[in-house]
Amino acid sequence: MEEGVLDVNDSNFEAEILKAAKPALVDFWAPWCGPCKAIAPVFKELHETYGDRIIFARCNVDQSPNTPSQYSIRAIPTLILFKDGNVLDQVVGAVPKSHIEEFVKKAL
Repeated sequence: MEEGVLDVNDSNFEAEILKAAKPALVDFWAPWCGPCKAIAPVFKELHETYGDRIIFARCNVDQSPNTPSQYSIRAIPTLILFKDGNVLDQVVGAVPKSHIEEFVKKAL
């Protein structure tokens, strides 16, 4: 996993994301997913820019199936923005960096 990007799973999701003091952007992904691989460098770049203000986390949907099902995730990659324990917004698919950056700014 990229340095600074948090690995979350079914057992630590609530503590790390829902109860976090900062907003969090969670990338729901799988290692076999081509579009997931395509946005991974963008996710890392945005972490380098905004990581002091927003938690960047990744949740492997194969290893942690309960959390994605709680948020009705049907396609990956799905990025969900959390603030104060609630879903602020979400985006599905490999979208351009500018779109994800605007998405991140909603939480700031």
